[in-house]
Amino acid sequence: MNDKSKIIAGLVIFFIIFAFPIWYNMFQSKPAPELTLTDKAKAAKECVRSKEYMKKNHMQILDVWRDKVVRQNLRVYVNTEGKEFKMSLSNTCLDCHSNKAEFCDKCHDYASVKPYCWDCHIDNPKEKK
Repeated sequence: MNDKSKIIAGLVIFFIIFAFPIWYNMFQSKPAPELTLTDKAKAAKECVRSKEYMKKNHMQILDVWRDKVVRQNLRVYVNTEGKEFKMSLSNTCLDCHSNKAEFCDKCHDYASVKPYCWDCHIDNPKEKK
């Protein structure tokens, strides 16, 4: 049992290496970006769902919309208040949030995510017709 000090040293080194990303990121936090809303979005005062819900769950809604439109040919979304919306990223979401660089990209860059929405959907559908 003369290896006790080597085992303890190894565990300490492992713990330091394993926990380094946590410690590093603890001191690197940046404040969430301020989003720039278009005039149309400001005038609407509401989105498909509440602001808090959309911040957390917009990707889940878009995934459900994609599945319903593509697989079931359903094109109308009814929110919790009973209001109807066309299920379309390009024509519903981007109609109000047309400033992709100032709205979508700011948060996606902050969260370090690379959504594949833009592989198929154009940035400004109204101009491309």
